[in-house]
Amino acid sequence: MSNAFPPPQAPPPGSYTVPVGGYRAPVGAYQMPPTAPRASSATGTLALVAALLASVVSPLLAGLLALGIGTRTPFDMLITASGDLSLSALTPVRTEVLWIEILFWAATVIGILAFVLGITAAVRRRGRGPGIAAIVLATIGPGGFLLSAWILFAVGTALGTTAGP
Repeated sequence: MSNAFPPPQAPPPGSYTVPVGGYRAPVGAYQMPPTAPRASSATGTLALVAALLASVVSPLLAGLLALGIGTRTPFDMLITASGDLSLSALTPVRTEVLWIEILFWAATVIGILAFVLGITAAVRRRGRGPGIAAIVLATIGPGGFLLSAWILFAVGTALGTTAGP
C-alpha cells in the first residue's frame, strides 16, 4: 500500500519551524505550583482573648466592685453642702477603690496589647477576623469600663440610700 499523504513541504527560509503533528508533548507530568502553608491564626486568637479580658471581664468586675462601693458609701457624706466632692467618704471602701484602680490599669495594658496584636493579625493575615474583632473590642473597652463602673456605682448608691443603716 502506498502512503495516502504527500510528504511535508519544507518551510520557507526564515520562518519558524513547527514540529510535525502540532505541539510537542510536555516533558513530565503537570504539577500544581506549590502553595505556601496557611499562616497560623494564633495571633488573632490571642488578640481576641486579650480584648475580651480587657473589654468584657474587667468592666464586669469593676461594676461589681462599684456596686459594693455605692452601697457602703454614705451619699450625704460624699457630696458636701456646697456641692463639692468629699473623697474622705470613700475611706471605708478604700480597698475596693484600689482594686478598681488596679483593674483599670491592668485592662488598659491588656487592651493596648489586644489592639496592637489585632492590627498585627489583620495586616499579616494571621487570624484576620479575630484580629479585627479585637481591634473593635479594644477600642470600645474603656468606654464600657467607665460606663459600667459609673452606672453600677449609682445603682449601689441608690440601694444604699434606700436600705438605711
